[in-house]
Amino acid sequence: MTQTVPVPHGLPMDRNAGPFAPPREISELRAARPVSPLVFPDGHHGWLVTGYDEVRKLLADTRFSSRLDLGVIHVPYETPGMPTPTEPSPQIPGLFVAMDPPDHTRLRHKLTGAFTLRRMKQLQDHLAEIVERQLDEMARMAPPVDLVKHFALPVPSLVICEMLGVPYEDRDTFQVNSAKFLVKEQTLEEKGAAYGAMTAYLAELVVRKRAEPGEDILSDLARDEDLSIEELVGIAFLLLLAGHETTANMLALGTFALLENPEQLAELRADPELLPDAVEELIRYLSVADIFYRYATEDIELGGETITEGSTVVVSLLAANHDPRKFEDPDTLDIHRQPRGLVAFGHGVHLCLGHQLARLEMRAGFGGLLRRFATLRLAVDADRVPLRTDMNIYGVHELPVTWTDGDH
Repeated sequence: MTQTVPVPHGLPMDRNAGPFAPPREISELRAARPVSPLVFPDGHHGWLVTGYDEVRKLLADTRFSSRLDLGVIHVPYETPGMPTPTEPSPQIPGLFVAMDPPDHTRLRHKLTGAFTLRRMKQLQDHLAEIVERQLDEMARMAPPVDLVKHFALPVPSLVICEMLGVPYEDRDTFQVNSAKFLVKEQTLEEKGAAYGAMTAYLAELVVRKRAEPGEDILSDLARDEDLSIEELVGIAFLLLLAGHETTANMLALGTFALLENPEQLAELRADPELLPDAVEELIRYLSVADIFYRYATEDIELGGETITEGSTVVVSLLAANHDPRKFEDPDTLDIHRQPRGLVAFGHGVHLCLGHQLARLEMRAGFGGLLRRFATLRLAVDADRVPLRTDMNIYGVHELPVTWTDGDH
């Protein structure tokens, strides 16, 4: 494929095309060379995959390994204070997102019963109650309020705590430490301390669950003698982190996107039947869990390029979901789009286990928020909303909103 843009040195991360679109350099690269060489800050010559078809093909190909212990996984952005990795990372028990079949299959299979569509639909009424309670609390406050702190973060945190059997009163422990763990430029020591604090807390919890199981997912897992305590801790860490961070950022960033697209917001308010498709479009448009890594276990042809064995491959789900070869006018939010085949939850064996739960939470969250707060609007200029460009899961650090008294 003809190269018409320079090979990037480091992953472009500046949201210079607006808060919801990929960085301009990534969009230009996707148009010219959807499988592109990428020079990493440590000098490694790896790859960046941005095209929709190429991303789907890569995610379905298990020769692109998710394991961190096969070779060095190079980091595509500067990490001040963090040493350049020279050795593969050890495999962490239970962390099945960083495993390949059959290890991945064995652990994931233990959880499939907990996240069936039928089980998720049984949660719908309870989800609605959680959303309404949180909106009641918000309505009692004098605006402006931070939507992240008072709605977007509490709703999925409450849900995942109840499902896992994690006491919600312990939320400050895991929310603070998970946020520290997700800061891109955090030092290895800081990340290790945050991870250590979370896993120490979860180790105590799963030991209690094994001794006295209750009616929750962690108790169900703890009853399984095939799983070690270390595996239970790894699984609990993964579910707790993914279960509140991704949906919280979707709720906050999605509200920001709707407030910045008032015509779409007005249509959605006028016709709540549009909500399921609007949620799908927001999932595509925002793709908050954007950057993933794979390790090439052999020389592999992809998109007309040869990715050599040992290469670190960076995958951008946001770029893929904004590929005009798949989605017409992709940088425009269109709640009528009905986007099929989006890759925001991944694809292949690592398709996000909680994607149905996330969809239900977003439908309940956006539906309740728009119904209760008819005059909801930003309390600051849009360019003053602090973006999470420093975090591994994108969103906003806070979203100050206001409304007219009496509209709820």
